[in-house]
Amino acid sequence: MDREKKRRLTQAVAAVLYNAHLPGFATGRLYRGPLKRVCAPGLNCYSCPGAVASCPLGSLQNALAGGRGFPLYVLGLMLLFGALLGRLVCAFLCPFGLLQELLYRLPGRKIGKSRWTRRLTYIKYPLFVIFVILIPLYVGAPGFCKWICPAGTLEAGVLHPLYTPALRELLGATYWWKISLAVTTVGLCAFCFRAFCRFVCPLGAFYGLFNRISPVGVRVDEDKCVRCGACVRHCKMDVRKINDTECIRCGGCAGVCPTGAIDPRIFHRAEKAAHPQTEKGN
Repeated sequence: MDREKKRRLTQAVAAVLYNAHLPGFATGRLYRGPLKRVCAPGLNCYSCPGAVASCPLGSLQNALAGGRGFPLYVLGLMLLFGALLGRLVCAFLCPFGLLQELLYRLPGRKIGKSRWTRRLTYIKYPLFVIFVILIPLYVGAPGFCKWICPAGTLEAGVLHPLYTPALRELLGATYWWKISLAVTTVGLCAFCFRAFCRFVCPLGAFYGLFNRISPVGVRVDEDKCVRCGACVRHCKMDVRKINDTECIRCGGCAGVCPTGAIDPRIFHRAEKAAHPQTEKGN
């Protein structure tokens, strides 16, 4: 089995493990056992009927919005995942990342990366500050979960009105806004590789800050690297160099390196992205 198939299998296993409460899909009742106190590394809605763990992004927002003091436990788990794995979580352990990649496999004309898409990658950082930190703190509402998150809409928002008819009478403007946003995201991801991951996801933005220090990741042999930029051109993410904040460490770049300088194995210390593996003209 090649590396890409192994990665895809890992993504599928993670998605199943995150949502292993199978009775929930039949009854609509959430799992409320002890595992729900733990955050899974990737984006997976707490309110999904099958979810057995919490979403770190949702847990952080709800803790800040609830006024119960600074959420040291949740932030500590996020720091642990980031420091150990960086954005490798996005490539291997995020169910919504898997969905985006499957959508991109649908036939149709694709939107390639460009200077504009690279500029759009910065959107997710103010989204994190405003909707994950400031709105929960000062408005008392989980801003990203309530008004934006398409993963939560698809995993929970679409399903629960089907289980509980009484909820249908309560659906208002916010619900339909999120449905339209989720539909737009799904449509965009079919034409633009991991559009949500690249431009919107605050969790990916947070993990990306740790790419340079996390002990697992793609490694580049500086002595073999000829700075040809083949790795950057091949990557569908908006990377400027391997292991920068946009690199999800999938290892797909290793197969196109003409000198074999890229080691895709994840269980070693990642090199800092200090060499200019950039495309000419970008």
